[in-house]
Amino acid sequence: MKRKFYTVMVFARLNTKRFFRDKLAIFFAIIFPLVFLFVFGGIFSKNNGTSFKVAVINQSTTTFGNSFAEEIKYNKLFKVDKTIMDISAANSKMSKNQLDASIIIPSNFGQIDKGIARGKINVIYTTNSEQAGSAIVAVLNGQLEPVNAKILKSSPPFSVVSTLSTNKSLTAFDYTFSGLLGFSIIGLGIFGPINVFPELKKQGILRRFHTTPLRVWQYFVATMISQAIVGLVAIAVLFSAAITIFHLKVTGNYMEIVLYIILSIITILGIGLALGGWAKNERQAAPLSNIIVFPMIFLSGTFFPTYLMPIWLQKVSSFLPLTPVINGIRLLTTEGYHLINLGPQLLALGIWIIIIYLIAFKVFRWE
Repeated sequence: MKRKFYTVMVFARLNTKRFFRDKLAIFFAIIFPLVFLFVFGGIFSKNNGTSFKVAVINQSTTTFGNSFAEEIKYNKLFKVDKTIMDISAANSKMSKNQLDASIIIPSNFGQIDKGIARGKINVIYTTNSEQAGSAIVAVLNGQLEPVNAKILKSSPPFSVVSTLSTNKSLTAFDYTFSGLLGFSIIGLGIFGPINVFPELKKQGILRRFHTTPLRVWQYFVATMISQAIVGLVAIAVLFSAAITIFHLKVTGNYMEIVLYIILSIITILGIGLALGGWAKNERQAAPLSNIIVFPMIFLSGTFFPTYLMPIWLQKVSSFLPLTPVINGIRLLTTEGYHLINLGPQLLALGIWIIIIYLIAFKVFRWE
């Protein structure tokens, strides 16, 4: 048994050395995802600030309250989400950074008190939207100033108060970053083996391996180890760039993130081993890999959040192996979850590992 694992480590070391000597492999595994990081980081880390995405929850029963709610909806500075009817739905969207703030008009807003109509509007926002929240408060106060001046000269009867929600919310870049990690894992796990295996078969190297005591499971485990090492290097580069340049806030435990990424690489690698092990040449491997890879890239939240998709498409994406990879990385990295909280994601990866590697062992060919 000791000799068998010694063979595994020898091949793992050889595979790792081969990768770092291949400039093209380094480009596609490390540099290419880094380019995407800068492109999407530049897009999603900026806020044009020309308008604010808000929810208006009108609880007022007064004529003035209803009239003021309508004025907000027609204000060009606000983009009002008209689908939101209660604070629970508003909080859900604020946590996903789909809203800058929620404007709550209370039931007593505009009621007569001591002969004067009074009321306070509540603006709720999260820590990621503090600047937008302050700006919204200023805009609403500006709308109420002429009303206050007409009613009372001394103290303004109408005003706006703000509440800082303690709920955590993610920026667009937070969602994009976990997707880019998934994209990097696909490049390592699928495109790596389907490029290498057919070439080794063409050169007759795998056929010569077959004449030795080397077993398929040993070769697979060696490939897993080498790809995990390469993957951690590539992803460490992405993390360094995201934290340094785009100020990514990692709230999770780094060790748990590393363990989950290794598990994710092993899962996706099984697809590459199955495709590369089955294909005799590049002409067989490339079309089949594209059929499998592109749906996962576009449906698993790689470049945009899955919550933007229709409900039926979200259900379809939940069955793809890349979806729990990206969701789990996001929960661990930017939402502060722990591995113990990722039961559904870990279960999905466990099921996919069993299915994928059963297929990979079944279809693998040495030549």
